[in-house]
Amino acid sequence: MIKRVTKNYEKYFVEVYIQAYKGLEEYAYTNRRDVKWYFRWLLRRDQNGFFTYILDIPVGFIACDCNWFSVFENDEVAEIHEIVVHPNWQGRGIGKALMKKALEYARERDKSTVELWVGVSNHRAINFYRKFGFDLRGIFGRWLRMTLKL
Repeated sequence: MIKRVTKNYEKYFVEVYIQAYKGLEEYAYTNRRDVKWYFRWLLRRDQNGFFTYILDIPVGFIACDCNWFSVFENDEVAEIHEIVVHPNWQGRGIGKALMKKALEYARERDKSTVELWVGVSNHRAINFYRKFGFDLRGIFGRWLRMTLKL
């Protein structure tokens, strides 16, 4: 079941985030204090676009910010700041369901472009985004910028 995130999900987000970024720490916050700060920032950016996938407990999260101004698009876009699924639950369609929910939210908010950034060596995530139709728009240091036209 997918639900909107509230502040009560912070401890779950921290755990899922830390577990999901094992081996990809160069692209992540690595201490719990910073991850908590990040969670609160995501909640403030666009609380209505912040979703969690719950089994018995939350096992995945996506943050879709429809208040984001992209200097590259020179317009407001739906920015996917984060998508994480606990490693024990990856490969079971949870990330796909979360992304579909975020894209639905972006359409509801009349956004024509979805933008995200992903680490250049995070090949699994890059392939995941490509399956949704995201295209590479540029490489900036250790980050790839990808967009999807809705």
